[in-house]
Amino acid sequence: SDPNCPFHGTLSVRGQIIDGVVDAVKMNKTVIVKRDYLQFVNKYERYQKRSARYAAHAAPCLNLKVGDSVKIMECRPISKTVAFVVIEKKE
Repeated sequence: SDPNCPFHGTLSVRGQIIDGVVDAVKMNKTVIVKRDYLQFVNKYERYQKRSARYAAHAAPCLNLKVGDSVKIMECRPISKTVAFVVIEKKE
């Protein structure tokens, strides 16, 4: 019933594929996905922990909760901040 579902709707996906963990599910049909990564700092010759947060459209058929491991993929802008869609919920 969701037109922005990549499986049951008409939304096409292209571009980046990102793995992450669901950080918040407070919005309607949208989740925040957090991705941790390491950034090298030349001055100290060490790595720094950083994280990126992506707003991603979550179709109602996925039943996502905080802490779920997911895979998101880039799509056309759905709203001001949402340009990714959840394509897989990992077990």
